[in-house]
Amino acid sequence: MNIIIAGFMGTGKTVVGQFLAKKLGWPYVDTDALIVKKEGREINDIFANSGEDYFRNVETSVIKNVVKKNKHVIAIGGGAIIRDENYNMLKSNGKIFCLTATPDVIYDRLKQDNSRPLLKVDDPLAKIKHLLEARDPYYKKADYQIDTVGKSVEEIVLEIEGRL
Repeated sequence: MNIIIAGFMGTGKTVVGQFLAKKLGWPYVDTDALIVKKEGREINDIFANSGEDYFRNVETSVIKNVVKKNKHVIAIGGGAIIRDENYNMLKSNGKIFCLTATPDVIYDRLKQDNSRPLLKVDDPLAKIKHLLEARDPYYKKADYQIDTVGKSVEEIVLEIEGRL
């Protein structure tokens, strides 16, 4: 069984996943990092030159390989869980923890980050609200929801461990 860290961008998937993996003594895997490695280019470049559909297809192929592992902490991209195929693969060999935060907190965490292709718009806060609303039904399918607002990484990890 794996521990899957899902959720919207800016909710802390990477830092929480890395901390949890270190604490458990399990390997940490970030599907976005694997996509960058596989493609030999940054996610911004993939979105700009090949489009979101292409990115999502690569993401699905990466997830197919990752879910075969056991006792890994796997952080997935914010939109990965919206594909039923991805959700089903991840669920088949893992517990899914969805990290959450309010739109304002997410915006505050990401406003200086230029590596988010979906937020390269005139009104990023409105885009965050729109994407969160669209993805909410998928995020709610996770085994557990963990609110990250006002919590340290250690507190979030303790909450995950408590639910395991």
